[in-house]
Amino acid sequence: MSDNAGYDPRRSRVSDNTMMDFVRGTISGDLTEVPGIGPKTAEKLADGSEDGESVTNTYQLVGKFLMLKGPDTAESKVECMEHCEKFWYWLQSKGVSAHRSAIVKAIAQKVNGIMPGVYDPALYDEEEEEE
Repeated sequence: MSDNAGYDPRRSRVSDNTMMDFVRGTISGDLTEVPGIGPKTAEKLADGSEDGESVTNTYQLVGKFLMLKGPDTAESKVECMEHCEKFWYWLQSKGVSAHRSAIVKAIAQKVNGIMPGVYDPALYDEEEEEE
């Protein structure tokens, strides 16, 4: 599997129970509450030396996810699949090398709970059926 394969929710190795506990639960702000984020990944996200972007809590991570939902133009909008790809590649640019798909899935599902339509997991089911 190529490191540049992009976002695929089926590559998440986080259990459904863990994922749903996060999606249904409250956010404390601690980055390690996000499935797929451990102490090393939290350090990488907090390091702003390369890009000037230091993400130190879950709220900022959700904010970054939402920022990548654009820019929209009159001709095109950033739809779900492109949005998740952008977040996956942003995590890669921060040096996150493990569990990127799990992190994208967790944040996308969490945000979709408060902003329905931001994430549509059925899009990825259809892709699987075509293969």
